[in-house]
Amino acid sequence: MEKSQIQSLAEVAELKIESGRKFFSATPEEIISGATSDIYFVRTHEILRQLNLVDTPVTAEVFCRRDGIFAGIKEVLDLLADKDVELWALPEGSAMQAKEVVLRITGPYGEFGIFETPLLGFLASSSGWATAAREVKEAAGGKPVLCFGARHIHPAVAPAMERAAIIGGCDGASCILGAKLAGREPQGTIPHAMILIIGDTVKAAQSYNELMPADAARTVLVDTFKDEAEEALRVAEALGRDLAGVRLDTPGERGGVTPELVKEIRARLDQKGFDHVKIFVSGGLNPERIRILSEAGADAFGVGSYISGASPIDMTLDLKEINGQPLTKRGRIPGKTPNQRLVKMK
Repeated sequence: MEKSQIQSLAEVAELKIESGRKFFSATPEEIISGATSDIYFVRTHEILRQLNLVDTPVTAEVFCRRDGIFAGIKEVLDLLADKDVELWALPEGSAMQAKEVVLRITGPYGEFGIFETPLLGFLASSSGWATAAREVKEAAGGKPVLCFGARHIHPAVAPAMERAAIIGGCDGASCILGAKLAGREPQGTIPHAMILIIGDTVKAAQSYNELMPADAARTVLVDTFKDEAEEALRVAEALGRDLAGVRLDTPGERGGVTPELVKEIRARLDQKGFDHVKIFVSGGLNPERIRILSEAGADAFGVGSYISGASPIDMTLDLKEINGQPLTKRGRIPGKTPNQRLVKMK
């Protein structure tokens, strides 16, 4: 059941945390109610309401603090779906420049003022993730990049992160819900755990090949038990043309995945007639490492913490017009900021 919007300090005081609550993450109903907003917006709403000023017509603008890829507007639109406001924004996935106005809202202040906190949060986090995804995709030079970042952050926001990564340019994501939210099917084959339990990389690869549906990618980890080049050849000989790729995820304790390792495996596979087998690399990747490994012969990349750990792109909301007249705080220029790239969305 959808909760009514918080409008007073009394309602804040009445807000109780139910005993037995499973998780600390906010529900959609709590976000829509204003429970994730900063308290000072509730104070503002209550004061303006008692002064009969809460419905003052205003124009608000949001600008970004640094260059990046704009994302998160879908959730902002859903947050304000039933509010009497008009909204203009950059299309999701657009490149944005520092200090550019990315969102403009017009309407009674009371319709949206209390939601400044979650509104900015949607945009800041999603844009940060999308920007990091674009950076690694560009570093890959057109080669496939999958987002493997869900394990690094709170599960409540992992789907939002992986959706944003796809908006930013990733070709897919491993998180089931994240991929589905972006209109894709989740991607990923097997973890080290399966190989360890079965006890042999080749047996694990054969089991996967026999038991998984035909449309499941045949990409196999080859760094669990033995030398990666040796395992790559063993798996290739066992699966033949069925094998699409080998995945290198060598831990840092063993030196990680190096350009030399990629070159060796590529050469050994080619010498044995397995030139169709691609080399998929994961583990601590960033744009610089992706460029180096790509030049060495890596064909695809799985990126986790570089995307999931990306800093949010700070977003700032300013009121720029009050009652139709240009007015704002010191340091800002009053009135609407021209930006022909904004598209009317509501």
